[in-house]
Amino acid sequence: MKTKFFTALIMLSTAATLLWNCGGKAGKSSSDKDLNGEKVPSAEISAPKYATGYEVKDSADIRLVIVGAHDRFALVTSDDADVPEGYTKIRVPVKSTICMTMLQLSNFTALDAIDVVKGLTGTKNLFNKDILARVKDGRMVKIGMEGNFDTEMVLAANPDVIFISPSKRGGYDAIKETGITLVPHLGYKELDPLGQAEWVKFVGMFIGKEREANKVFVGIEKRYNELKAEARKVEKRPTVTSGEMHYGTWHAVGGKNYLAQIFRDAGAEYVINDEETSGENLEFEKMYALAANADYWRILNSYPDEFSYEALKASEPRNELFKAFKEKKVIYCNMKKQAYYEISPVEPDVVLKDFVAIFHPELVEKDYQPKYYRLLK
Repeated sequence: MKTKFFTALIMLSTAATLLWNCGGKAGKSSSDKDLNGEKVPSAEISAPKYATGYEVKDSADIRLVIVGAHDRFALVTSDDADVPEGYTKIRVPVKSTICMTMLQLSNFTALDAIDVVKGLTGTKNLFNKDILARVKDGRMVKIGMEGNFDTEMVLAANPDVIFISPSKRGGYDAIKETGITLVPHLGYKELDPLGQAEWVKFVGMFIGKEREANKVFVGIEKRYNELKAEARKVEKRPTVTSGEMHYGTWHAVGGKNYLAQIFRDAGAEYVINDEETSGENLEFEKMYALAANADYWRILNSYPDEFSYEALKASEPRNELFKAFKEKKVIYCNMKKQAYYEISPVEPDVVLKDFVAIFHPELVEKDYQPKYYRLLK
């Protein structure tokens, strides 16, 4: 009797071990993914919480992705999979692609997936040594800019799909003729800083890094919202303006822009309260009327030398009339020295902290070293 009992016990233990190895932590199915101790449907791990440009849902073992109002993709792991009518089938994980913007590239950098990128539009203001080396030795090709793509270079990259960023200049008709699937990446349209960063989850679905992408974003979201909550408690909120004159006009960030939202989340008030526009071109006089007494002035440019108050005045003599100029409270980032567009789209928490460190230094550690923005000396 004892022999039968122990035999049954051993068989039960073996079965439990096999079950763990097949279905435990090391072998979760796509519908069993979790990061917070709770099981969630597979679509939910990549479904956006802040981003408005895409949707995600499941159909059996197929991931359905809707981008914007018209583009629908069915991500499959087998060529035999049947997809719903109206959806373009894409075999995942995608092994090679082309990026059209720095924002898209930042998603691949955050996921340690630069090797998937076989082509990009250019290398201006690019700092990543790995990417520059790949361009130099031909592992990554330059396909030209929007409106003037080099289709031969596009074909040389041999991408499975191309992530595009539709704008006025276009030029995508020639690429469509190659037969390569074009996938819109609309991160640039997001008006919420976390919404823009959340497109890392979108890319993660295509390249087989959903879990990694969600983990990256959960960290961004946590850090951003924790600091935002602290900044919300401040009693005094300084005012801030942004931009500068170029070719006779001032491109002003609108009150609906993601940057205006970061200002608000950092405990400041942006001088343009109109939340109906994300940006507009203004004459100097109108901008001065709005921002003459702003406490701070944010500037982002690619000045070739060391930018200074003297250089700011030289570019437009009337700049010295602003309160922020007089009191030396210009917040500055030089894209020739900081990889701003290259990586900041997936670091809104860092950008936020840079601003909080200026507006409310008591909320960050005393030895905090800003990454992008600091007061101009």
